[in-house]
Amino acid sequence: MNLIDNYRLFLDKGKTERECIREIIGLAEKEGYRDIEKTENLKAGDKVYYVQYGKSIALFRVGEDKLENGMNILGAHIDSPRLDVKMNPIYESENVIYLDTHYYGGIKKYQWVTLPLAIHGTVVKKNGEKIEITIGEDDDMAFAISDILPHMAQEQMKKNASEFIPGEDLDLIIGLDQEEGEEKDKGKKKILSLLSSLYGIDEKDFQSAELEIVPQGKAKLMGFDKSMVLAYGQDDRVCAFTSLMAMLESENTKRTACCLLVDKEEIGSNGATGMDSVFFENASAELLSRVSGYDGLLLRRMMRNSYMLSSDVNAAFDPLNPSLYDKKNASVLGGGVVFNKYTGSRGKSGASDANAEFIATLRETMDSNNVKYQMSEMGKVDTGGGGTIAKYAAYYGMQVIDCGVAVLSMHSPWEITAISDIEAAKACYSAFLGIR
Repeated sequence: MNLIDNYRLFLDKGKTERECIREIIGLAEKEGYRDIEKTENLKAGDKVYYVQYGKSIALFRVGEDKLENGMNILGAHIDSPRLDVKMNPIYESENVIYLDTHYYGGIKKYQWVTLPLAIHGTVVKKNGEKIEITIGEDDDMAFAISDILPHMAQEQMKKNASEFIPGEDLDLIIGLDQEEGEEKDKGKKKILSLLSSLYGIDEKDFQSAELEIVPQGKAKLMGFDKSMVLAYGQDDRVCAFTSLMAMLESENTKRTACCLLVDKEEIGSNGATGMDSVFFENASAELLSRVSGYDGLLLRRMMRNSYMLSSDVNAAFDPLNPSLYDKKNASVLGGGVVFNKYTGSRGKSGASDANAEFIATLRETMDSNNVKYQMSEMGKVDTGGGGTIAKYAAYYGMQVIDCGVAVLSMHSPWEITAISDIEAAKACYSAFLGIR
């Protein structure tokens, strides 16, 4: 299969962070990568990976140069906006059985109603047994969140879009009580009985579960000319996948190559699996200890001397809403991979602002490798903006810039990318890993 076919398959198999990590490990091991925890010594050419709680991963290919001279790092995130199931979620109201949810990341809540949805995730029982769940991806079965019919929505339609659907109303319909009798919560008990027979889980097991509500369906080619991809989770799995492919296909390089795929970016990169943690520092320390022996000063030099592409998507220019963009500084679908010198918002707040010298090196690399690229920012000043993982890498003093694929309808249940941009991103990341 070609790059795009494999990309669509990756999106279909990886709708959660855990699913992505399992798929990434499978692909990496086919190319000779090993779990770093099972190695003692590493040398040039060796390939290893380091996993954090099944939701973040760092892959390394040891280069010929000393590690203290730095790495070439491709960093992306594999979490996407969604709905998470609460800890005590199942309830029944007037014969309808619901799952209570809490939305994750920046969404327009009204986009998630009356849409076919599926449940993906992991349940961990008290004895440590893990149960992987995927429900609702079959063509003949799905879940949904209800909405008010237009005939009765006069008051709803007067509200601002942000208030149109309250967050507490994003509850998933999972069943219906149609049995006669006065017994309380008959429908809820029926659903719990089904879950017990199918998966061996009870109501309390939801307290130690990570279940995500995501759009049902497979990634699709879009347009009469099939020039685009329409799919859930392309922010940021389009950059994660192309970074991974560049990493797996890379040959022996002068500098050590790294592909860093992390969790929690959509909610601020916090937590043990986010970039605002010592996960990557720990992974790099484990690598250093196996190559030349751990040394705190060498680790600091290694991080400071590294180059990184914060492989994250950018907002594509929307011809139907041109007033939101500074057109001459906007990325367009089909314009090639996007370099974004700074992100942040309102005066570059929260940004990592890349150095001119590093950008010049990247321009030379892209031009010499015939990679199509564009320079952009995310929307007009005081209109757009956003955060990425770049600033957390810049904390170590390394050179870093945001670089990814332009996305139309970003953060919606179904996002749009151009196939030519996906191919350009892969070519860009491959060229970057070869920088000396």
